[in-house]
Amino acid sequence: MLNIHPISAFNDNYIWLIEQPESRRILIVDPGDAIPVIQAIERQRFIPIALLITHHHHDHIDGIDQLVERYNIPVYGPETTTIPSITHPLTTSDTLIVDSDFPAITILDISGHTALHIAYLFDNCLFCGDTLFGAGCGRLLGGTATQLFQSLQQITSLPTQTKIYCAHEYTEANLRFAAIVEPNNLDIQQRITDTSIIRQQDKPSLPSTLALELATNPFLRCEQTTVIQAVEQFSGKQLATPIEVFTELRLWKDQF
Repeated sequence: MLNIHPISAFNDNYIWLIEQPESRRILIVDPGDAIPVIQAIERQRFIPIALLITHHHHDHIDGIDQLVERYNIPVYGPETTTIPSITHPLTTSDTLIVDSDFPAITILDISGHTALHIAYLFDNCLFCGDTLFGAGCGRLLGGTATQLFQSLQQITSLPTQTKIYCAHEYTEANLRFAAIVEPNNLDIQQRITDTSIIRQQDKPSLPSTLALELATNPFLRCEQTTVIQAVEQFSGKQLATPIEVFTELRLWKDQF
């Protein structure tokens, strides 16, 4: 059984530490800032063995060089020139075995937020960077709406008990938007209450589960009549396909 620790960074980022508790060895996901990671390693006497990177944005990679210099560990990430520190480029054909202490990791292509973005899936845990958020999804910052829609559809095909480890604490803000899209969705109302209690205790709202996202995340509900009608009213258009609904929904959220 692995332990997964959230490390807060910047205003709302999470850097995830994946620990094998018997050996204290850890994998580090998207270290945008090295300092809180080093502090956690020294406090808990962790042994870092690798970095896992989802995409190239600075708040996910700016701590790489300092961690590599300090611990001399490999850096796994998408096959791209935008992250020069990567030592082990990955594609979706790869099954990653970092170390015998950790299970094999499936690499998913979940582009859309950026033109190239990957996720790491193992033990029913999905580390998805900025593609899927609690009750939301990433903005289009280099990728296309079609890419992002297809990536989210790929995620929805996973087992519903899959735990979603994304990289930002955006859940409360996303739920406010979700409640406008579907004001009569009781699951959204309950999640707003539950999330408020969690955040008042200064705890992360993450991970969520895919089952919870399917019930409360409008970006995964573009085939639902309630979502279609709300988006058509916002856009003033008749929308024929789920991807059209998704595209207009993303534009609506951008203006929210």
